[in-house]
Amino acid sequence: MTTEWIERRTDAGVVQGHVDPAFAELADIFTANFETKGEVGASLAILHEGRPVVHLWGGRKAPDGEAWGEDTISIVWSSTKGIAAVAAHHAVARGHIDLDAPIARYWPEFACEGKEHASVAMILDHSVGVPALRDPVPSGGFADFDYMCDRVARERPFWVPGTRHGYHGHTYAWTLGGLFRRAVGVPLGDYIRSELAGPLGADFWLGLPASEHHRVAPMIYPTDPLFGGKSRANHAIENDPAAPFTLMMTNDGGYDCNDPRYWPVEIGSLNGMTNAKGLATIYSAVANGTLFDADTIARMGRTASASHLDATLLMPMRFGLGFMKTTDNRSQPELVDCTLLMSEEAFGHVGFGGSIGFADPGTRIGFGYTMNRMGAGVMVGERAQRLIDAAYRALGYRSNASGAWV
Repeated sequence: MTTEWIERRTDAGVVQGHVDPAFAELADIFTANFETKGEVGASLAILHEGRPVVHLWGGRKAPDGEAWGEDTISIVWSSTKGIAAVAAHHAVARGHIDLDAPIARYWPEFACEGKEHASVAMILDHSVGVPALRDPVPSGGFADFDYMCDRVARERPFWVPGTRHGYHGHTYAWTLGGLFRRAVGVPLGDYIRSELAGPLGADFWLGLPASEHHRVAPMIYPTDPLFGGKSRANHAIENDPAAPFTLMMTNDGGYDCNDPRYWPVEIGSLNGMTNAKGLATIYSAVANGTLFDADTIARMGRTASASHLDATLLMPMRFGLGFMKTTDNRSQPELVDCTLLMSEEAFGHVGFGGSIGFADPGTRIGFGYTMNRMGAGVMVGERAQRLIDAAYRALGYRSNASGAWV
């Protein structure tokens, strides 16, 4: 069945694109997000068995700005991590990196302060123990890749590496990025362009050239309290200045995602620039076996670390090797926008504020959603989850009551 062109006008702007009739509910929900959920600008894309079945965009690049176009891109925060992880697994498959090897094999300076036996896999599953930096990061520090790599290498771990996990919200950029440059010999952003985005025709950038800056939709920071304001993490940021979460959120050298001086820089945890089609295209190649053999895909999708209390976010979390897994926090009303419901086979990554890209090898879909108005949670909010739910219903799934779509 072929896709059909749609064009719908809302008070927030025009929604347009192509939809397979079997996925028509997604067009209705995507439009309703603008009409009733406060969406400003957004894009949505799904490829099923390698075929585009949903490609929608709409709204505006700013509340009173120009229209969000088909080629508009935006920062996707930690959705960057998922694509960085795809690149890492690609390098593993090429023999550049051994997941079980000590980090010290590639990066001797990292082997200090109790990190001497930390493995490469511990970087990917957030158990390596350096989720934040204790000493202040100078103004603009995030723009200096070598400086930040040196900082994370010298940092004393917050726990014995491998004994627990805690989300490395910012420092993942330099633990993985620093190792990648040493083990593979090229910057992570360059590798993504040459080995993934370029060959696949995916509009994804980690290090955005000036020639592309005109396409960027600035992010609209959340105004609601982070995580709803009543979480353990909120209590930590108000009462414990030495907590990993507090340091992660406050010790960033004044980083502002809307400051163009950061856009050309490789920050592999948070400053990827793309749109829904860019994310869905890469994840579709993963889900359909274009990039990896079955063993690698199984390894990528396996849950590698999980607990009821992530050491950084102080909430239940589940991770694969570089990816988020379906995580159900609906029973905890104090956690707002902190749930992600997919199938158990799916894996991908959410970005702060609600963007998401994921692969589902069981259904053979690649999914992408990006937006400029951010929500207040670490997982997806209602806007994205409604779209994910509709995608699974279109594929014949019946329920997510278990915490995963079945």
